[in-house]
Parts: sequence; structure tokens; C-alpha cells
Amino acid sequence: MTTSGPTVQSSSWEMMHTLNPAHYCPRQHFPQIPRIHFKLTRFIRALSSSAGCSTAGDRREEISDHHRRLNYEGVRLEDTVEINCSKARLDSWISSRILGISRARVQSSIRSGLVSVNGRIIDKVSHVVRTGDVVECTISQLQPLRADAEEIPLDIVYEDEHVLVVNKPAHMVVHPAPGNATGTLVNAVLHHCSLPTIALSNKEGSSEADDTSDDDFSIFSPDQLLTEGTTFGSSIRPGIVHRLDKGTSGLLVVAKDELSHAHLSKQFEQHSVSRVYLSLTCGVPSPAAGRIEIPISRDVNNRLRMTAVTGLCQSGHARRAVSRYKVVEVLANGGCAVVEWKLETGRTHQIRAHAKYMGIPLLGDEVYGGTKDMSLSVLRPKTPVSCHAQLTELVSAIERPCLHAMILGFKHPYTDENMHFTCPPPADFSEVLTQLQKL
Repeated sequence: MTTSGPTVQSSSWEMMHTLNPAHYCPRQHFPQIPRIHFKLTRFIRALSSSAGCSTAGDRREEISDHHRRLNYEGVRLEDTVEINCSKARLDSWISSRILGISRARVQSSIRSGLVSVNGRIIDKVSHVVRTGDVVECTISQLQPLRADAEEIPLDIVYEDEHVLVVNKPAHMVVHPAPGNATGTLVNAVLHHCSLPTIALSNKEGSSEADDTSDDDFSIFSPDQLLTEGTTFGSSIRPGIVHRLDKGTSGLLVVAKDELSHAHLSKQFEQHSVSRVYLSLTCGVPSPAAGRIEIPISRDVNNRLRMTAVTGLCQSGHARRAVSRYKVVEVLANGGCAVVEWKLETGRTHQIRAHAKYMGIPLLGDEVYGGTKDMSLSVLRPKTPVSCHAQLTELVSAIERPCLHAMILGFKHPYTDENMHFTCPPPADFSEVLTQLQKL
């Protein structure tokens, strides 16, 4: 598939890597990654404070100009909750009244004391508004993000004036957090785009639609960062829409202006972004292709880890999580497999938690069971004794979960074009794959 920009390669893993026919598992047909068919309404309404009789094109240009000039700073909303409006969160309701603004930006304004309901200042983003409530809001001033621009090389897959698609290397953290103040993707993007500010998306108190967290979408709340003693403030900027874990490599999109940030964030919230990942697993899933729908919640014994929960074990914090998978190639006589994942939802560590639940943790994933000892216990019985020394050396050299964000597709926030990108796995992933194919 191609875009109006550079030619984009086919999304097929088979075109990236020649498979051994004996290792391919066509047990179930896994559909081709579909073109993105959803339709995002064009940005044709004016800001709530700018009613008029101009044409849709004029209004879109007016909003774009206004955005570039002020980034919504100082925009005021005074409105009454309509009779036909059911209970709604305050941040969600305000976001629906100011077209193009991100909910994170609205949440920042609420927490800054710039929103009142029936004359009373409300600083709780999840406050419920009801029919007849009078809401007054002033959008807060953008505060500089406390992160410095750093000249860090970026592997840019695509770039225009609104969006940037990068191939993130493994071991790079996406944004500043406790213990990772520098050397992040945010620092690199600040330098590359000469942006004065960039977003740390705020998902505190979010609804299910907002909890677009997966290996690529687990974003720290600025409030959470503050409570943990970091110096990073609650600045809300255009920029980071989603993320990849430190150990995960692959494609990630960055918004270069607030309108793009809001539109892309909405697509992630609606789970309409096409995302496909490639992994190496300890063992082979059975059946060879399928769909797993197991809720995910925070592990009560380890707050840094998620866990798949079922039945009576589910808590009120468990979120619906759905992954589709397909075995692309069986390796080491069944001791390992190349597995392709397509996400229907996005939850923190979704692929890693589901893989562990299925009994096939990702190779190199020490947090979710793919330890070196576990990997060797699965691989050794499947391989000749003469290969065990080589196998031990190979597994010992793996420094991160073997997971790569291979395909990313989304609707361009300004042109409505279907953007579709593919990126093969990096050298460390490919080297492990090659060595396992030889066993």
C-alpha cells in the first residue's frame, strides 16, 4: 500500500524473511492486514467560541490558523449541559464542546482550577455533569515540558509537517520518567522538530476507551510522576500519542501539532489504529492461530507487571483485552516460534501478559516468565545435545523481550489518507531468529 508520500513496502512478514516451507503453519488462514476503512469526520466546525457562517473549508483554515497561533490557550467555554445529555465526565463533556482539543489538555485546565460547574470550581477530571449544569472553562496556558532537547539520532520512516513516524530502537525509553530523565525519544523529538513542548498524555482516571495501553500504549500520568518525586510537571503538549516499552522495537507515530495529537489520540481510543507485532515465543501456541479474549489487570504482587485474569479472579480494575495471533514459523523443532500478533484492544503489556497466560512467554521477557532458565528448559529437549552449548550462548545473549512493532496504520489527521507503514525487525531480533532456524 502506498501513501501520497514515500512508497511503503508490503506488510507481509513473508516478504521480509524467507520462510522454510516445512516450518510454516497454515493451520488457520490469518487474514491479510486490512486497509483502514474507518472514516474520521473532517475538521469543519469552529471552536465553540467562534460561531459563524463561513464555509467548512474556511472554518477549517480558521481553526488551523487559530491553533497554530494560540494552541487553544485562553479559549473560553460557557455552556449549559443539554437536556438530552446523559451523565458524563466533566473532562469528556468539555472535550466534546471544543473541537480538536485533547482530553489531556482539558484535564490539565481542570486541575489548574480553571473550570467551574454552577459557579463552583471543580478540580476533579472525573466529576459527573448532569442536565442543566452550567459549565465555565478557560483552557490553561501551555507550560514548557521539563525535558531538554538532545541530539539523538532518529530512524525516521515518514515525516510531514503534521506527523512523524519513527522506528524506535530497543532499549530506548519513549518519554522522561523516574530514572530516565534523558536519552528518551521525547528528548530526540524535541531536538529534531525544534518543538518548545511535547505531550506526556494524561490517562489518570480514564475510562475504558481512554485506556489505550499496550506494550505500546502504557503512558505515565503526569500526576503519577509527581507523586513519585520526579521533577517532571503536568505539562500537556502535542507530541507523544502512544508508546513502546523500553525493550520493544518498532514503529511509533508522533504528532507535531495539537490538532494532530487530538485526532490520533482519538483513533487510539477507538482502537481503529492498525497494529501488528512480531515475537519469538518459548514454545509454540496451540492452536496455531486464534483469538484470545482475557481481561488484564495490574498484578497485586508486582505493580510493574500486568496479569491476565479469568472468572472469579477478575476485579473491578480488570480491562477487556483481545489479541489475535498466528504462528508464522516453528523453530528449533517446536522449542520456539515466530508469532504474529494483531491487537483488537490496547492494554498495558497486553501481548506479553497474554503470551504468558497461554504458556508461551516471549523469549527474553524476564518479567513475564521468558527467563533464560525457562527458555533453555523448553529448547533443550527439542534440540540435539551437540547444540546445547550454542543454545546456552544464544539465550544468554538476549537482552530484551523479542517483540517488534512491525506494522502501523492510521488515518492522517489532516488529509484523511490511510497511512500504512512496515518495518522489519532489527539486527538483534534477526540474529536470534537466524540462529534458531539453524538448530
